[in-house]
Amino acid sequence: MSAYYSSLAMVTSAVLYLLAMTLHAAEWASARTAVTVAEPELATVGAGASQRPARPAPERPAQSPRTEALGRAGLAITMIAAATHVAGVVLRGIAAERAPWGNMYEFITTSLAIAVIVYLVLALKFGMRWLGLPVTLLLTIGQGLAVTVFYVAVSDLMPALHSVWFVIHIIAAATAGAAFNIGAIAAILYLVRTRAEARGDVRGYLARIPSAETLDRVSYRFHAFAFPLWTFTIAAGAIWAQYAWGRFWGWDPKETWSLVTWIIYAVYLHARATAGWKGHRAAVVAIIGLVSFWFNFIGINLLVSGLHSYAGI
Repeated sequence: MSAYYSSLAMVTSAVLYLLAMTLHAAEWASARTAVTVAEPELATVGAGASQRPARPAPERPAQSPRTEALGRAGLAITMIAAATHVAGVVLRGIAAERAPWGNMYEFITTSLAIAVIVYLVLALKFGMRWLGLPVTLLLTIGQGLAVTVFYVAVSDLMPALHSVWFVIHIIAAATAGAAFNIGAIAAILYLVRTRAEARGDVRGYLARIPSAETLDRVSYRFHAFAFPLWTFTIAAGAIWAQYAWGRFWGWDPKETWSLVTWIIYAVYLHARATAGWKGHRAAVVAIIGLVSFWFNFIGINLLVSGLHSYAGI
């Protein structure tokens, strides 16, 4: 019964993520039609002098009750979906009588559960609700594919996966993946915002998200957090490989592509630290890194045969 209710919870969460995404899309559309107002900055000249406009401040979107209501509704539905999603992951573990990370379906659903928890903390504690649409889009696609394409019935672990290092490896990989995804989302928003700023057309919802400089900084911080975790993921995987197959490294396709992904993110961080890469070039490398990350966890499992071929489909 636990397996049935786990599947039901996963499907329900996918539908709820779709609903939340729709609400956030309506929020963005509503903000596009909202009237923008300019607030002049006041400067005081001399003691007791009257205040006069010094220079016009950037326009900001008027606070539309409809836009605000749609955003709050989207966040509320995301919270319900996240609770349902986490319940599905827990029930899957109960049904399998092990950690629910034994195949691609379980890894994707667990990684997305971590990603949505991180997003909710950012939205509720740090006011980063502007991530709502891209995050729920990611969750809708990821969870939708998981329950329709990548689903497999509960089964025993492969012998090679019976190791505490496997659990450590997966937790680190899933956490790093959540941070890489949010960092890449910030990078994509940076590119969109920069283009709008270059055209002098920052309005609607784009005026409600942080400046391009802030988005670039947010993207960097998430990547700087995720990279050491990804490094540890590879190291823990090597230790696990020694226990499972008697060698630390064998250039298996997934091992190789994990290293490729590591190199891309190392280039991103090194270029920012030494060559001053910021902005557009850094954002492009971050997006390439995310594509490499997802190819490693989906494409390699589906297209290439190797010791890590445990997608189960």
